[in-house]
Amino acid sequence: MDKKSTLKDRKSCMLDASVLLHDPSAFHQYVMHDIVLPGVVLEELDRKKAMHGEMGRNARKAMKFIDEVARQGDIQKGIPLAKGGSFRIVIEKEPSKKDKDSVLTGLSPDRTRHRLLSSAHQLKELGHDVMLVSKDPVTKIIAETIGVDTATFKSNQETYEGLYKGIFTVDVTKDVIDEFYKEGEIAIPAGNYYPNSYLVLKGEANSSAIAKVNARDNKLEPLLKGRQNVWGVKPRNVEQKCALDLLLRDDVKLVSFIGNAGTGKTLLALAAGLQKVFDDNVYNRIIIARSIMPLGKDIGFLPGNKEEKLQSWLAPFFDNLDYICESGGEDGAETKKWILESNKFQVEAITYMRGRSFSNAYIIIDEAQNLTPHELKTLISRVGENTKIVILGDPTQIDNPYLDRDSNGLVYTVGRMKKESLFGSIYFEHTERSKLAALAAKVL
Repeated sequence: MDKKSTLKDRKSCMLDASVLLHDPSAFHQYVMHDIVLPGVVLEELDRKKAMHGEMGRNARKAMKFIDEVARQGDIQKGIPLAKGGSFRIVIEKEPSKKDKDSVLTGLSPDRTRHRLLSSAHQLKELGHDVMLVSKDPVTKIIAETIGVDTATFKSNQETYEGLYKGIFTVDVTKDVIDEFYKEGEIAIPAGNYYPNSYLVLKGEANSSAIAKVNARDNKLEPLLKGRQNVWGVKPRNVEQKCALDLLLRDDVKLVSFIGNAGTGKTLLALAAGLQKVFDDNVYNRIIIARSIMPLGKDIGFLPGNKEEKLQSWLAPFFDNLDYICESGGEDGAETKKWILESNKFQVEAITYMRGRSFSNAYIIIDEAQNLTPHELKTLISRVGENTKIVILGDPTQIDNPYLDRDSNGLVYTVGRMKKESLFGSIYFEHTERSKLAALAAKVL
């Protein structure tokens, strides 16, 4: 069998620009295929490479890989890749009279998407088994209508549906629960439980207990005693009790909270941070950061310096700070003023956190679902000694057009870190903000 027939027998994966702008390592995920890149995708990468941020960086990485491979042989015929498969560039041809009267009618050569689809169709007409890989649903729909098979690109194996939730309900006998309360610990029941998971033990006669998995000593241990009221904030359900316990454990350095609005993620994280910084003196400062991704139409530039601009983006934190200060029973306004003027409470834009190192700090990152896995990895890797980082978000509310609920950094981090003893995560399902908020989260 000659080389040409071998390429035709192997599936040709045509990568859309949306794939490479999300993950430039996508070339290595199709090792048994002939990876094909149309000229129009090269042009798209070239336009994006000068952009700031993650998209521009990914475009440059993809272009660097293409340049390195192109030096190894004839890029149009196909160059074998080190990990398997091959890579080549195809340039779409001017549609013939026959093509213009066929399924390609209506595809404009002036539109990037249409040129991509035309390339895929032309490759199929040459006898190749073509699969167009894209993250764009419209591109895939149109491709299917012209007879081109498609696939959704998934760069990571972590999925929102299979997300680790941190809390498990386990049926046990009442004797087991009685032993737990008497001894303060019991052996971990049979099952697959990760470090810092929480088990809700259910027994006869409505007996129950909440225990945390201590993977190091292979036992279940109770929640921290006397720490269920932090700066006037009391947990209202099991999820919040477990979440507060995670926040107050200094040996758990990375915590993630996932859930809808109104479940208490931000309130608990902020209250625990104030406790650790101002009362327990475990950390020197609390740093609040938020992914700056506007919901709806952007209102444009905001006046003032960086801190004044961030006031608008971090309004949810200041709302929660108001609530916490007022819950203390004293003059809430004076308490808030004392906190903000102490230099221990800092707000920061995630954009300015890259390249910095944070030691002796309690860091909260909100709206983490709008960050890519690489961006979140970069932030977490900035953490120095004696620092705790709490990431919050809701993967069902993503504003970044290049991410979805499976590919975002928050879900990726939970999936990759769940086996580590320095990590803990809670998935919030119950809204406690108000009856109306709970109803809206359920019905709307």
